[in-house]
Amino acid sequence: MMSGQAFAVPALDTTDLRSSHDTLVALGQRLAAADYRFITPTPLTHQRVNEREANQTALSLRDVFGWSRPFPATLLPPDELDALVAAVIVVSHARSFISRVRWSSLGDLSLVHSAFPTTDEDSVFFGPDTYRFAQSIRDQLNRTFTPIKRAVDIGCGSGAGALVIARAHPHAQVFAVDINPKALHFARVNAEVAGCQNVECLESDILQGVQGDLDLIVANPPYMKDARQRAYRHGGDALGADLSVRIVRESLPRLAVGGALVLYTGVAMVGGDDPFFAAVKADIAGPSWAWTYRELDPDVFGEELLEDGYQDVERIAAVELVVRRV
Repeated sequence: MMSGQAFAVPALDTTDLRSSHDTLVALGQRLAAADYRFITPTPLTHQRVNEREANQTALSLRDVFGWSRPFPATLLPPDELDALVAAVIVVSHARSFISRVRWSSLGDLSLVHSAFPTTDEDSVFFGPDTYRFAQSIRDQLNRTFTPIKRAVDIGCGSGAGALVIARAHPHAQVFAVDINPKALHFARVNAEVAGCQNVECLESDILQGVQGDLDLIVANPPYMKDARQRAYRHGGDALGADLSVRIVRESLPRLAVGGALVLYTGVAMVGGDDPFFAAVKADIAGPSWAWTYRELDPDVFGEELLEDGYQDVERIAAVELVVRRV
């Protein structure tokens, strides 16, 4: 039986993406018009589903652009297949073809990101964390009366957070920032497909590329300790918490009065203790800040406990920190 790993294809590089922008936008619009929907699972679930004998060849658009399965030429119209091949979005795979991107649904949004498996240094990840992150943003938007004129999605990846804000506040200036050029290309495509003209995609390390105060800062950073230090996974050597701590410390001074930071991240719990909250609790103490902190899921990505460096970790929890400047 073949494994999901056997479906791996060479990743898109930034040169490919520059030349494929218009074709990706057209594909996204075509999928939206066809009522395409795909909810992206965890990598382990994705692999296990693809390992099933009946799932070795794509039979639908969801199989092609969601499950990242090889497909026969007859599954797409000839002119569309030719355009996708010319733009290197689709490549040959044995005696068939395979897509080098995935498209996932987030409400009524459709977002392009890296194909499965996401193993490359600059892969752009989308999955269950993205859905929880989007819900955290929506919850914050629903409970605040502070006008949002300027907002930023740090480490935007596919641009999901920025697009949720831009859709809810079409007159706001929304920045989608990342250090990964591939992420910024995907985010630009997704903004265009969504028709969000108030999203600006910028290369920026945390907030260094954005000037001025902000009414809303959101972030869903990598939070694993990754031996290969891949950008989409590695959150630092302190069991993956370093980047999340840095985002808190660099974001708080940039918040306007009444503004909020919404940080969705993961924490490796050790001996019943939460090392991330222990690192930031002094930063959010005092009369200038009002905050809430909660576990959204007590146990995510349990397979990571088998990796080097996690020998003493009991569980990895998905958490949400919201800090408001008062």
